[in-house]
Amino acid sequence: MWLIILQKHKTKVKGKGKIMIQQVMTEPGKIIFREIQIPEINENQVLIQIMNIGICGSDIHVYHGKHPFTKYPVTQGHEVSGKIIKLGENVKEFEIGQKVTIEPQVYCGHCYPCRHGKYNLCEELKVMGFQTTGTASEFFAVDASKVTPIPAEMSFEEGAMIEPLAVAVHGVKQMGDVAGMNITVIGAGPIGNLVAQTAKGMGAAKVMITDVSTLRLEKAKECGVDVCVNTKDVDFGEAMLDAFGPDKADVIYDCAGNNVTMGQAIKHARKGSVIVLVAVFAGMAEVDLAVANDHELDIKSTMMYRHDDYLDAIRLVNEGKVHLQPLISKTFAFKDYKKAYEYIDANRESTMKIIINVQE
Repeated sequence: MWLIILQKHKTKVKGKGKIMIQQVMTEPGKIIFREIQIPEINENQVLIQIMNIGICGSDIHVYHGKHPFTKYPVTQGHEVSGKIIKLGENVKEFEIGQKVTIEPQVYCGHCYPCRHGKYNLCEELKVMGFQTTGTASEFFAVDASKVTPIPAEMSFEEGAMIEPLAVAVHGVKQMGDVAGMNITVIGAGPIGNLVAQTAKGMGAAKVMITDVSTLRLEKAKECGVDVCVNTKDVDFGEAMLDAFGPDKADVIYDCAGNNVTMGQAIKHARKGSVIVLVAVFAGMAEVDLAVANDHELDIKSTMMYRHDDYLDAIRLVNEGKVHLQPLISKTFAFKDYKKAYEYIDANRESTMKIIINVQE
């Protein structure tokens, strides 16, 4: 007989075996919790006590059975923070008690993208929480190579948001050095907000963000975005001219990913400028490529992140150039994982980021 006593930020294990609680989504909309053995680590791994987990749009797709590359049952959790409680024999770069986050990509290391440093594009890419076991458990064993330290003064909530910030950082970097540029971001959800903050933090001259949600635009303004425009009330093209004049923006980041937003970007982009698709596009695109061709628009895309993006994300937060706390809408206890999804469904327009407190 085992007894697990859960306390805030602390788990004690009594009895002969060492067990933990793990979340499992057995089918769309159904979540159970099971007791399993705390994993043993090999010489190159660390054991992490999981503290906070963020829920993102892809997690929501899994909850509703709409993620095309996830099978059930699956343990979720890819936006994560925790602290190291055990080190493998060969692990020298970390310390017990150190705050960390995890890079959730599992890649082959031998395909063309991997061999050329672009492992985010691995031909056999798997992501924890989708195609392989995620971190939604009290403890998680992982290779030290996938662990990134976060500053001691960074909260665990912020640590769990480094992953989506790394998405934004990687997306912004598709333009190289954005210092001095005028930038438009379409879509003020969590990723769009972080793209706008990142661009500003990396030296953009002026950043405009658009959305049809007043709440999301208020959050963007709170986070320091220069111009926040509701395109329910103001024409997108007029907003571009008002913000930047006739030269418009140097780059447009589409963080909404639908025919309307990409259509806006193509129609109103300055000739010869760049559009970066950051969002996962909703369905098959129906956009005017004739205009894109006639205006010689450079349409780029972006996929996840690499280690340097994590480091830049942490640096931007540490330097006070990106603000994460305003994006946290609500926190739920681990046992209330399903209630978190129900809350999101009921408050879709007013919810930015939901955090799961695993030790609560």
